[in-house]
Amino acid sequence: MAKNGPKGKGRSGTVKSRTQVLSGRNKRWTKIDAKTGRFMDQMAKRGRAFKGVKMK
Repeated sequence: MAKNGPKGKGRSGTVKSRTQVLSGRNKRWTKIDAKTGRFMDQMAKRGRAFKGVKMK
């Protein structure tokens, strides 16, 4: 599991149990649980991806 490191260091590693995909209809990134395949969350703004989540 990814963790936020000491102050100023940032994130160490990626969130391995999640992926993200760009929706063709509304051009927003959608976060997907890799184990179950369920959609978890969608970005409110267009064009920005989730930080620390693998691209699919």
